[in-house]
Amino acid sequence: MKYSLVLAAVAATWLAVPALAQTMPPPAISVTGEANVSVPPDQAQIDGGVTSDAKTAREASDANNAAMGKVLLALKGAGIEEKDYQTSRLSLQPQFATSSKSSDRAAGIVSFRASNRVTVKIRDVTKVANVIDVLAGAGANEIGGINFSVSQASKHLDEAREKAIADARRKAEIYAKAAGVTLGEPISISEEGAPVPLHRGKMAAPMAAGAPVAQGEETLSVTVSVSWAIKAKEQ
Repeated sequence: MKYSLVLAAVAATWLAVPALAQTMPPPAISVTGEANVSVPPDQAQIDGGVTSDAKTAREASDANNAAMGKVLLALKGAGIEEKDYQTSRLSLQPQFATSSKSSDRAAGIVSFRASNRVTVKIRDVTKVANVIDVLAGAGANEIGGINFSVSQASKHLDEAREKAIADARRKAEIYAKAAGVTLGEPISISEEGAPVPLHRGKMAAPMAAGAPVAQGEETLSVTVSVSWAIKAKEQ
C-alpha cells in the first residue's frame, strides 16, 4: 500500500508538468501604438449671457430676466432651435463695499448682481460669428467659451485605430529584429482608455460682436496595446 501511494504521487507530478507548461504564456513582444487624425470641426458650442446690477435683489433679478428674455427671443428669431440652447448658469449675489481701512474686509452690501448664461449649440461652424452678433445685438454682455467639436468622431477614429495598429506593428518589428526573433500573429489587442479628442479650437476669453473666429482643426487620438507572438528565426 505504501509503494502504491508513492507511485501515485509520482504519476500525479508527471501529469502536472505538462499542464503547468500549458498555462505559461507564450513568448511575446508587447508594445503600444499611437495615432492621431486631424479633422475640421463641423459644430461648435458657445456661452453667452447677461449680467445686471441694481440696488436691490428684486431689481437686479427683474432687469436680468427681462434682458435674458430678449436674448432668447433673438436666438429663436435667428433660426436656432430651442433644443440647441439651454440655461447653463443662474446666480444672484450681493456686492459689498470695500472698507477704507482694509481691502480684505467688507463694509456692507451696496448692490446686487444677477447673472444668467445660456449655452448655444451651433450645428454649422460657418455661423459662429453670426450667432455672436445675434447675442451681442440682443444685449448679451458676456460672450465667450467657444468649443469646437466633430459630430461624427467615431468614423474618423476608425482611421486612427488602423494607424495605431500599424504603429504597434512597426515598433514590434524593430524589437523583434533587435532580439533576433521572428514576429508572429497578434495575441491580444486592447484600446487604452477612451479615444481622446485634443481640442485645439477652444477659446474661453470673452469676445465682442464682429470678432473673427478661426475654427482650426480637431485632433483625435487613439492608443492601443498589442502583444505579438514571437518565435526563433529559422536557420
